Amino acid sequence: MMFHTVLIANRGEIALRIIRTLRRLGIRSVAVHSDADAGARHVREADIAVRLGGGYLDIDRILDAAAATGAQAVHPGYGFLAENTAFARRCAEAGLVFVGPPPEAIEAMGDKIRAKATVSAAGVPVVPGGAEPGDDLAAAAERVGFPALIKPSAGGGGKGMVLVRTAAELPDALESARRTAAAAFGDATLLIERFVENPRHIEIQVMADTHGNVVHLGERECSLQRRHQKIIEEAPSPLLDAATRASMGAAAVEAARSVGYVGAGTVEFIVQGATGDYYFMEMNTRLQVEHPVTELVTGLDLVELQLRVAAGEPLPLTQDEVRLRGHAVEARVYAEDPSRGFLPTGGRVLALHEPGDVRVDSSLMVGGVVGSDYDPMLSKVIAWGPDRASALRRLDGALAATTVLGVPTNIAFLRALVTHPEVAAGDLDTGLVERHLDALVTREAVPADVLAAAALVLHHERVPATPADPWDVPDGWRLGEAAWTTWRLEGRDGVTEVRVRGLPGAGAEVDLPGDGARTAVRARLSADGDDLLVTLGGARRRYAVARDGDTVWLGRDGDAWALTRHHLGDPGDRAGAGGAGDGVVRSPMPGTVLVVKVTAGEQVAEGQPLLIVEAMKMEHTVTAPVGGVVAELPVRTGQAVDMDAVLAVVHRDGES
Repeated sequence: MMFHTVLIANRGEIALRIIRTLRRLGIRSVAVHSDADAGARHVREADIAVRLGGGYLDIDRILDAAAATGAQAVHPGYGFLAENTAFARRCAEAGLVFVGPPPEAIEAMGDKIRAKATVSAAGVPVVPGGAEPGDDLAAAAERVGFPALIKPSAGGGGKGMVLVRTAAELPDALESARRTAAAAFGDATLLIERFVENPRHIEIQVMADTHGNVVHLGERECSLQRRHQKIIEEAPSPLLDAATRASMGAAAVEAARSVGYVGAGTVEFIVQGATGDYYFMEMNTRLQVEHPVTELVTGLDLVELQLRVAAGEPLPLTQDEVRLRGHAVEARVYAEDPSRGFLPTGGRVLALHEPGDVRVDSSLMVGGVVGSDYDPMLSKVIAWGPDRASALRRLDGALAATTVLGVPTNIAFLRALVTHPEVAAGDLDTGLVERHLDALVTREAVPADVLAAAALVLHHERVPATPADPWDVPDGWRLGEAAWTTWRLEGRDGVTEVRVRGLPGAGAEVDLPGDGARTAVRARLSADGDDLLVTLGGARRRYAVARDGDTVWLGRDGDAWALTRHHLGDPGDRAGAGGAGDGVVRSPMPGTVLVVKVTAGEQVAEGQPLLIVEAMKMEHTVTAPVGGVVAELPVRTGQAVDMDAVLAVVHRDGES
């Protein structure tokens, strides 16, 4: 018998995605939220919403909320409590159905060390390595050889994974991985295994019921990654033929059977692209972020299947009835700045447009605040096509039609990646992104048309709606030649002067710098709904526009620019003000000071680590820009800091 009320113990786009299926099935949804998420979209769209005083890991409050709202089942989504054995057991003790596998299966597969032993006994090939507590990891690394990969035993999602290429790197890498593992998963146990060079990451979606039926729903290629975090996923994989798909699928089914699995799960394999040899990596005992591509090629709703299995129903199909149709590709939109090493960003969403002709799983809304409390993933854009090439084209077009103003994102980077020649050819591996990073990340100056559009917006806003006096009209009119108004615009590459004369709505001149010279061109500004149309030198372009104080945000073709009016006397470049020249050390991202490695008055060398800043479970080591003495250290461990906040000041040797 299907449930009438289900509590969702999660947030963001996955909570909204589960709500969508519950609504279609006529099941009442209960959302929970932290104080930081009180106004979030999943809170607004659920039938009932309950505040959690201790946040999303507050198991007692979640169970209280389920009891108070009459929930019969709890869906954990992914992350947070999805793979928490204690939570699954507490749900059962409270008389709630946990929409996931049995606690014993979570326990067996949640510990990577035990999981490898279990599936190996079932005949599934595994990567050579060593694990705590039985192995000394330094000795194990020497045994399997370098490069080697350190992993948290209890972790997932790439958090805490560190690639080590030499024995000299091992001590610091183990320290960092152990610290991240303890903070993210509450378990500092690590394992180390041989790193397969240029591998492909392919995972198999499995589904099992309580009647002994286990099927696989094909594979997903997840090889496009950075720092072991998936970026683009697709189904099916362009590598596998039918025979390999069947072989890997059968291995995944055996892995699930070996632990008495129930529900949706994913068996992840590392595949040597040159030989096709595959090795078990881990099993994620939950729904995956990338599950939509499987849904689009199979026509199945995996959340609905999870709910039906949890309610005791048998799977509605056999392995022979699973059919894959066409191709699907997913891109993850993150609040991060690729030009600053993919550091997390934040801010308030000032304007938003998401495409309507593809699937978008999103938690974004205008006015919503993106902070550093949670994972930086904002949404997923998923496109389907009858073949791989058409799916990639549709995804690129959908990303071009996606606009997020107020929060820097990775959309332009995603467009560069999905159109890269090696991606288009299906020649993938987990190192592709890093190898081509310079070509994929936009570091060019702000385009001239964007500078012109920002200056025209600022100039237009000076024009009074009903001027009382002709002299109030800022068109630069003078006896003889009209005067220019100079706008100093600060963007991601510094401050640029743009001059305007005339009225933007009637046709103005814009004087732009370029290649050491300046060029004046005719321009006109007009509106089309919420968009801005700028005709510059005979070419008309469309922009999304938003204002935040002195900052004009402009969006075009999936990219976005924040241009701030720069007043004389302001620092020339806020991001560069903490560069190597002046000894001022600024935070590269909004986050929390995790470790302070020095004290005020201490002598430091150029490049010496000073602090570690953490945001969204990612660590960033901040180093000394110059050699000298730490003159100021205004932060402490545990302190929250904004982007560009001063963390330390180092006086160069010889300075007072």
